[in-house]
Amino acid sequence: MDLTQTLFEVIDMRSFSNLWFWIMLALIWSGASHRVIGVPFDMVVRARRFGGQSERDLVDMVRINVNRMLHVAHVSGSWLIGLGAFVLSSLLLLAFWYDVEFAQAVVLIALPLAIVTLMSLATARRIAAEQPAPEALCRRLGRHRFWVQVIGMASIFVTAMYGMYQNLSVAPGF
Repeated sequence: MDLTQTLFEVIDMRSFSNLWFWIMLALIWSGASHRVIGVPFDMVVRARRFGGQSERDLVDMVRINVNRMLHVAHVSGSWLIGLGAFVLSSLLLLAFWYDVEFAQAVVLIALPLAIVTLMSLATARRIAAEQPAPEALCRRLGRHRFWVQVIGMASIFVTAMYGMYQNLSVAPGF
């Protein structure tokens, strides 16, 4: 027996039964809910709590990230939407038509992240149009983070249920 065969017998390399997949899923959603429109949420909390320079830093950071997002959307938004739609539809086809488990795992991460990306762009456009005061900006970012967390929790739940189904369906005797 060679080393590769031994490793593949000891470590299950399928997506939903692999510990690294679940660690990556948790890290992705943790990162998505920590950075709201590219701004670390601890800046929002600090601005709410202390005001002053923390508020000015938050407003500057949000302005920079909103302008960056809107510039990218204006310059290459059509291309990015087309490329994203192609990649997601290809993944969906591989995942559920051709029954590729790795593609299923990627779809269960990428599809909700695509929704969060569109939601972030909509929030950035709203912030750019309204130019809210720092208190209103903190509320808007908090509300955005709440909905990102709701999408993340739903995504993790659906992924866990689907992953358990996949693991049970390949188990002997099921």
